[in-house]
This record gives sequence, C-alpha cells and structure tokens, in this order.
Amino acid sequence: MSAGASSSSSAPAGGLGRELLSFALVGIAGLAVDVAVLYALAPWLGWYGARVVSFWAAASATWALNRRFTFAHRAGAGGSIGREYLAYLATMLGGAVVNYGAYALALHWLHVPGAAALGVALGSLAGMGVNFLSARFLVFRGGGS
Repeated sequence: MSAGASSSSSAPAGGLGRELLSFALVGIAGLAVDVAVLYALAPWLGWYGARVVSFWAAASATWALNRRFTFAHRAGAGGSIGREYLAYLATMLGGAVVNYGAYALALHWLHVPGAAALGVALGSLAGMGVNFLSARFLVFRGGGS
C-alpha cells in the first residue's frame, strides 16, 4: 500500500490495533475509577446502589479518556457532544450485560477454586470486546482525514 493510500485511512498510525490497546488501557483507568467510587459510596448507598453510581462514574471517565486519546481523530464527527456521551453510556450498558452474562456462566459451569475471579476476568474480556466494537463503530464512527 502506498503512503498516500494509508494517509486516507480514518484510523491513525497503528490503526485498529492501536485503538484496541488504547481502549484497554483506558479501561484499566476506568476500573480504578469504578472500584474507588464503589468503595467510597458503599457505606452510604450499599453495594448495589454504589455499583450503579460507580458504573456511571467509570463510564463517564472512560468516555472522556477514549474521546481524548483512543478515538480523538473520530470524536465529535457524529453530532453533538451530549448525544455522543449518551450514545457511549448506552453502548457501555450492552457490554455490561455481556460482562455479567459471562461472569454468571463461569460461576455456573466452572466448579474450581477461583471460579468467581475467573468469571470476572472472562466477563471483563467479553464486555471489553463488545464495548470496543460499539464505541469504535457506533459512537466514534466518523472522523479521519
């Protein structure tokens, strides 16, 4: 492929692989926000109430970071920033459902020590895949030169 052909791509140097790596690193930051908010609010809201707020906080943080770093070349191309934010939150709910489903299946089918931790890991990977594809192709779909 010629240099001219690669510059017309909507992804920056490194393309899809770079975006996936950046998305995963942002996800680690989101996990830190999620856990910090969860533990900070659990004494007042309980584990379930605090989890709702921590999910929103983590999703908001990852939206901002993914908008700035992972999909900067695409951000804002699809309309208003508010619409983009709400679309991101909605698509992250899809990943959360997949995450929880993989976790529940692991608990049901894996009868080994550490099944819960393995379920969390499998759920996180499955959810990340859905969330990346949703963010990349539904929320941050425009852009590029």
